[in-house]
Formats: sequence, C-alpha cells, structure tokens
Amino acid sequence: MKFRILSAVTFAAALIMTVPAVAQQPAAPNLDDVPEKMPFANPYGPPITLERADAALAAAVAEAKKRGWAMNMAVVDSGGNLVAFKRMDGAQLASISISEHKARAAVKYRRETKALENAVQKFGFNYILTLDDVVASRGGIPLIEDGKIIGAIGCSGGTGSQDEATCLPGAATVNK
Repeated sequence: MKFRILSAVTFAAALIMTVPAVAQQPAAPNLDDVPEKMPFANPYGPPITLERADAALAAAVAEAKKRGWAMNMAVVDSGGNLVAFKRMDGAQLASISISEHKARAAVKYRRETKALENAVQKFGFNYILTLDDVVASRGGIPLIEDGKIIGAIGCSGGTGSQDEATCLPGAATVNK
C-alpha cells in the first residue's frame, strides 16, 4: 500500500513538473479604441550635454563591468544625433550600430524600445515592424528631464534583458 501511495505521489509530482506553466498574458489593447490622451507624449527638450551623456555611459559601463558583460553603449540627443559612445573590450561588432539604433528609436518614438518589443512579442502587432527606424528589442531608454526628452541611451551586446539591465543605471542618472 505504501508503495502505491508513493508511486501515486511521485507520478503526480512528475506530471506537475512536466506541464508547462501558462503565464497570464495581458489582454491586447484594442487598436480601434481612441485614447483620450496621447500616449508617450513627452515633448522634446534641449539636447543632452556631453557631460551628462558621459555620466550616463559611465553608469552603464560600471553595471556591465560588475556583471562581466562586454557591451556597446550610445547616447543620442533629443534629435537622435550621437553625442557619446562606449565600446567595451570584446563587445561584438554588430552591436555598435544596434546600440545607436536603439537609442535613436527610443528618442524618435518617445518610449523605451521594450514597448516596441512588447507590441510585437506579446500582442502580435507585427505592423510595428513596418514603421521606419523601429527596433523591437529592449535596451533603448529615453532620457527625460523636467518632463522633456533630452536624449536616449541604447545598449547592445547581450540578450535583450542584459542590454536593458545595462541601460537602466545609465538612464537613472537623468530620469529621476
């Protein structure tokens, strides 16, 4: 009898372990809804200074070093123009332009590139990929001061989540 009970418990535990967890997906927004307010409507402000861009990159480099990641990081101004860039030793070459592109997309679309990633990955809004200069991958974050976008930071070289984790401390030097 003990063997049967033990077998049943073992079987039930194995069954639970093999059934994939179904994550609760957020409901897709209805594209026909007309929002009362314009989303992502932060106005553009004066361009970020070189000093502030360097401070943001220093924080991002420190985070990447702490985690042992070789990354590329770019800061653009409120017009999407490159202000400062860092390439860590060993960072992949393809990520040089990707980091700049993520920063430019974050400025142009006035939102984190993670929002573009979510639109495609979570909601299936593949039309997003037809828009000019979209990067549907996290790692681009607008830099907002006094409610105005003064630039953006973009990071690339790892997974999307690593890129984002590298950018966050850099963005925090401006975004309070």
